[in-house]
Amino acid sequence: MEPSEIFKVLSVETRVKIIDMLKGQGPLGAKEISKTIGITTAAVSQHLKILKQAGLVRSERKGYWIPYSIDEKAMENCREILTEVCTCGYQGSGIIKEYESDKATMESLKKYEDELMNELNTVKRRLEELETDK
Repeated sequence: MEPSEIFKVLSVETRVKIIDMLKGQGPLGAKEISKTIGITTAAVSQHLKILKQAGLVRSERKGYWIPYSIDEKAMENCREILTEVCTCGYQGSGIIKEYESDKATMESLKKYEDELMNELNTVKRRLEELETDK
């Protein structure tokens, strides 16, 4: 999906709220989401349909209940696109909040450390290039 299409899907505040809920609470059904957000289940279902078509959420029927969850890979792709578009050349991860939480594991923190070291090396190389260009 093109970045402009992803931005279009995420330009609706209710959809962003739904994604935030799914991120924080895990898989949820349309009824649970509608109670929290304060809109009808039918409206939530329409938003979920659009998010699913965009590949941002997924669902798997469990009897009568259809839990929706975030597609982590798609969300990572969105983060990368947003970072690329909004950083004016700086490729920082912008994900430090995730690692400040109590849920951070040793493995995830080590991965984050590696990412930061790579970013730092990129910044150092760019600074050297700028110094050379003077």
